[in-house]
Amino acid sequence: MRVPQALVPRSAFFNAKETFYFMNIYVGNLSYNTTEDELRQLFAEFGSVDSAKLIMDRDSGQSKGFGFIEMSDNSGGQQAIEGLNGRDINGRALTVNKAKPKEDRPRGGGGGGYNRGSRY
Repeated sequence: MRVPQALVPRSAFFNAKETFYFMNIYVGNLSYNTTEDELRQLFAEFGSVDSAKLIMDRDSGQSKGFGFIEMSDNSGGQQAIEGLNGRDINGRALTVNKAKPKEDRPRGGGGGGYNRGSRY
């Protein structure tokens, strides 16, 4: 059985003695019509783009207006942040900065409702 590449950790592709740094970049205030290919091309002028991901609304399937770029070259990533932050693309001034790590949020949460007390 072949495992999809997205499910294989990056470390599996590299020799454990080698160290690679990937810069994850947040891109906000995107036009809802922007595609992942357009986003990739925009950042490609600053270096190699490993991935471009637009965040989509689960229900409507429409873009939420932000996404993430992953670049393997930190200096290219920093140049992209400096060169694209505030730049007008499709009538909107982009917000571009280094992505913050995703915070762990508590799961579950009770379900609420009214507690009527014991039935018996």
